[in-house]
Amino acid sequence: MKPLKTLATLAGTLVGAITLTLAPPASAQAQDYPNKVVRIVVPFPAGGTTDILTRAIAQKLTEEWKQQVIVDNRPGGGANIGAENAMKSPADGYTLLMASTVHSINPSLYPKLNYDPIKDFTPITLVAETPQVLVVHSSVQAADLKEFIALLKSKPGQLSYSSAGNGSQPHLAAELFKSMTGTNMLHVPYKGGPPAMSDLIAGHVNVSFATGPSAVPAIKSGKIKALGVSTTKRVPALRDVPTLAEAGVPGYEASGFFGLVGPPGLPAALVAKINAAVVRIVKDPAMSKYLSEQGAEPMTSTPEEYAALIRDEVSKWAKVVKESGAKID
Repeated sequence: MKPLKTLATLAGTLVGAITLTLAPPASAQAQDYPNKVVRIVVPFPAGGTTDILTRAIAQKLTEEWKQQVIVDNRPGGGANIGAENAMKSPADGYTLLMASTVHSINPSLYPKLNYDPIKDFTPITLVAETPQVLVVHSSVQAADLKEFIALLKSKPGQLSYSSAGNGSQPHLAAELFKSMTGTNMLHVPYKGGPPAMSDLIAGHVNVSFATGPSAVPAIKSGKIKALGVSTTKRVPALRDVPTLAEAGVPGYEASGFFGLVGPPGLPAALVAKINAAVVRIVKDPAMSKYLSEQGAEPMTSTPEEYAALIRDEVSKWAKVVKESGAKID
């Protein structure tokens, strides 16, 4: 019996040694990372704010890592299709997700969501904060926010507003505005920010709550009018546009946040390496200037800080969804 035990022990030791040889520790994986294409999932169509920000980051990561970083647009399901795809990917750093505020909103809108934005993803770093911009077609007879509110109250339900889709942050930003001002508008949801903006410019809708990067070019070209931004401070790209709080809706705030997350269980060494690279890129003066010009404020964080923000955002938007009565049609 003793020889058999000895052989079994020896066999177990050999198997363990082989396993350790075949599966290098996470620190070694991080040193070798990346050695193949890295995919960043964008759960929205090309051309929208999330796509614009991600492509800028991906290009710089490609240059820094000497390895291609591609953007994989997977729109649909209110950003849930792309999020699920990223969540179910291997936790090896080769599939990441550019999460937006929708990531924190969806748990309150979808009763049977297949993922938990807090438990089922690994936060890496924030990338940017963006304002929602209240913009109107040139035909809307309102020179400022107070005149616009008065117009809405004189024509309840007669003006229409576009959004990036049911349950999107622009949708909820508008619902919050309606609730705080006692006004009413007709919601016209689109499949993403670009078509929502196109129809506003064309005059098919009267109003829109659009993200900064989607709205700034049209505002600067004079195609639409900006009445206010949703952040607590004015944004550099639109210095002459007041915040909604200072223009007539005290206490209004509805910023959007964008950041990189990975699948659950992403090793800490890989998180640290990706975080360091992205933080360097976002803080680079040229990138910071580019993001600001697009209407997005550069913003980085530690993984722990981003995790805390996601928790806070989930709680915040749950209250907005409940109080506004927003629903997925």
